[in-house]
Amino acid sequence: MGAVGVPLRELGLVILAAAIFTYLTTGLVRSAMVRSGRIGEIRQRDVHTQPTPRMGGVGMFTGFIVAVFLAHQLPALTRGFEPVTPEMTAVLWAAFAIVLVGVLDDLYDLDAITKLIGQIIGAIILSTLGLSWTMVYLPLNEGMTLALDNFQSTIVTALFTVALINAINFVDGLDGLAAGLGLIAGLAILIFSVTVLHDLGGAVSAYPPAMIAAALVGMCGGFLPHNFEPSRIFMGDSGSMLIGLLLAAAATSASGKITMNLYGAADLVALLSPFVVVIAAIFVPMLDLVLAVVRRLAQGRSPFAADKMHLHHRLLKMGHSHRKVVLVLYLWVSVVALSAVSFSVVPVRFAVMISVVALAVALVVTFVPTLSQRSAHRPRGSHAR
Repeated sequence: MGAVGVPLRELGLVILAAAIFTYLTTGLVRSAMVRSGRIGEIRQRDVHTQPTPRMGGVGMFTGFIVAVFLAHQLPALTRGFEPVTPEMTAVLWAAFAIVLVGVLDDLYDLDAITKLIGQIIGAIILSTLGLSWTMVYLPLNEGMTLALDNFQSTIVTALFTVALINAINFVDGLDGLAAGLGLIAGLAILIFSVTVLHDLGGAVSAYPPAMIAAALVGMCGGFLPHNFEPSRIFMGDSGSMLIGLLLAAAATSASGKITMNLYGAADLVALLSPFVVVIAAIFVPMLDLVLAVVRRLAQGRSPFAADKMHLHHRLLKMGHSHRKVVLVLYLWVSVVALSAVSFSVVPVRFAVMISVVALAVALVVTFVPTLSQRSAHRPRGSHAR
């Protein structure tokens, strides 16, 4: 272990195993899809121009399973498994259900309702097997923590999980985008979980989110070489929904069972840090999801109808190249998620400074093409009448 109660080397091995096996298995999946002729057709909302095989999520899921199996064999991480806690078992079965639905969709294009039902089933599996929101903190008056019964925790967990699955699914429109966002958001939750492990001397509750996040980071990192523009394989719904589920599971495990009394007289930011980190990690895809639903309902269309008005489509219209759009979105997720984590890691004044500087950099990078175009079209000199 690195610091007391923090199995840094073991978590590093989990990341490495997930990355290696995802990379290798994804190559095999791509080869099998090409040989079988199952290459996805180009849809109206797509921005790529070459038919590309989907179902990379199968390779990602394989990497995740191998990483979890390795974690179970490492003595420093066994406290995060049964019989101590059922959460890792719940994640594995829920992930299997979600990937199964995703594979069927990648192969046969399921309708939106069928896919939603599958997502709900996966979320219920996650909750009923032991990973769910059991406490909700409300910052009212002096603050209060609500304890949820089994039914309430299942409802809250299912709503949160399905929303996040669809948020990642909605934002998966550019090569490398969803995998990169999953990696960055997973890294934010991993840093928070490691901080909790350090501060609380190896608390059992912080092991599952750390392992889930570590496997997620490695899984996404191993998939990116296949998927960054120009992509050789897409993750498909089997991959994007898996990322959403794992982010929901890690976030729920990290923040869904913490009582704020644990922190005593700590400042308000520290009291709310688990929730801030969760919100920050999902901010960009959730914003895109909310805007998409509002936009489509305002147009009298189904909220599940596809269009080309997502954030990445707008950035393309601003003048960013395909790769730069992905990097800009990486930057924004990094700014929001990792700035939030900084409030739990460094003193508040330093965290504020880091956040302000990072935000300024992100704004400049985002609007450079627009500013350049205006400068190029501005008349040289002035002509008085």
